[in-house]
Amino acid sequence: MGKVDAIVLLSGGMDSCVCAAEAIHKYGRGCVGLLHASYGQRTETRELRAFSEIAEYYGVQEKLPIRLDYFRAIGGSALTDAKIAVPENELGARGPGGNAIPVTYVPFRNAHFLSVAVSWAEATGAGAIYIGAVAEDSSGYPDCRPEYYEAFQELIGRGTRPETKIEIVTPVIRLKKSAIVRRGVELGAPLRLTWSCYQGEELACGTCDSCLLRLRAFAEAGIRDPIAYRPEARAGAAK
Repeated sequence: MGKVDAIVLLSGGMDSCVCAAEAIHKYGRGCVGLLHASYGQRTETRELRAFSEIAEYYGVQEKLPIRLDYFRAIGGSALTDAKIAVPENELGARGPGGNAIPVTYVPFRNAHFLSVAVSWAEATGAGAIYIGAVAEDSSGYPDCRPEYYEAFQELIGRGTRPETKIEIVTPVIRLKKSAIVRRGVELGAPLRLTWSCYQGEELACGTCDSCLLRLRAFAEAGIRDPIAYRPEARAGAAK
């Protein structure tokens, strides 16, 4: 892999796309590497396509798509286990046993993504890792909280070479989703190329948590969401 100054964890979703735009705005596209993880999620093919199209849009050459297939074997999440249904039209629905963490949470997923990013950063000398975690206006996943990244930052310091300096950057973690949309538009991020749906690959379902949060964000921002939804989802969001 070539030398980069910053690595962006790019799922292909709206939040990570805005993070990519932030990193490219700061460092330039030739100094940014894009990392994508397929982990057996329902929409992994569509998300990889979004990643590839965003990378092509920006002309980023340093790309690292990886596969973490063991998440499907582990299970425990509606995103990776076909036997667990994705909740529909239940924004904020509680998880198993009434737990506040929704069933779409993939256990400790972001630690795996960050570990790969840290390995790449240390190998190439990159000083920053961007991740599009959102805590303030999201599904409430525990690995999207600021304190999680503070702890991981300490882990990086303890688990890398003494001269290694890598900062985790979470530019959207405290923003409302509508503010993320506005920032993306301001930066010229290709939001039309992003994909957020948990279960649709041709048309976004408009009913899963991720779609509901996204549709609400665009509505609050006063901007039409440019991706394709099932017609009934558009109609419902307009009410």
